[in-house]
Amino acid sequence: MTREQLFEQILKKKSYLCVGLDTDPKKLPQHLLDTEDPVFEFNRQIIEATADLCVAYKPNIAFYEAQGPAGWVSLEKTLQVIPGDIFTIADAKRGDIGNTAELYARAFFETLNFDSVTVAPYMGADSVKPFLQPDKWVILLALTSNTGSQDFQMLRLEDGNEEYLFEQVLRTSADWGPADQMMYVVGATQADYVQRVRDIVPNHFLLVPGVGAQGGSLEDISRIGMNKQCGLLVNSSRGIIYASSGPDFAEKAREAALAMQREMEQYLDQYLG
Repeated sequence: MTREQLFEQILKKKSYLCVGLDTDPKKLPQHLLDTEDPVFEFNRQIIEATADLCVAYKPNIAFYEAQGPAGWVSLEKTLQVIPGDIFTIADAKRGDIGNTAELYARAFFETLNFDSVTVAPYMGADSVKPFLQPDKWVILLALTSNTGSQDFQMLRLEDGNEEYLFEQVLRTSADWGPADQMMYVVGATQADYVQRVRDIVPNHFLLVPGVGAQGGSLEDISRIGMNKQCGLLVNSSRGIIYASSGPDFAEKAREAALAMQREMEQYLDQYLG
């Protein structure tokens, strides 16, 4: 999917919502456990309930890998029912070099046909460039929402310029590929630093986790982070897919997604451009 196609979907749906499919078999509604593939059936109903309200789906690959071969089957079937005009993100956080990186790229872009994959930039340019393919996206970890992000991302550089390490990651990696092939992960809980991110990468899309259950503010992220093409994909996982654990789980997921979409519509009107 191209940048223009993604922006068209944002304008059409008045939404920059990404739904995270972090599907845990231990949290599935009881009535689904007797189906042939409970994980897929859960995902299918979530997708049917929310597809008109979101512009992206983000399966967290670990939740599927942990189930062995059956998990990969559930993932493949899930991808088949996601509408073709919705952006897909393999939240895999890969990061290796040489043939290994090339094979990771082949796995997610060719075998599974995702639009994008999350990648850790720690090993440098040669761990990222194999993912830079036509009409595909690399989503680099930049400033994450977890507590441990303080360990490295917020270290001050020693050259006296007062920059944090995450800012150097942004500056260096921005030269590895164009803004229509690269995004950055910036946690919603790091809203105080989003302006620093935008000063370095004003035109890139940001994938923003951490709104809702982790306490991030959608309003703050939208006000500070939005650019002329929106430039934001705000992810919600638990707050949507686990809005209910009963037979009405899909209905409640839709209600939660609709609430976010309506709030996003206001911010698009207020801050876009």
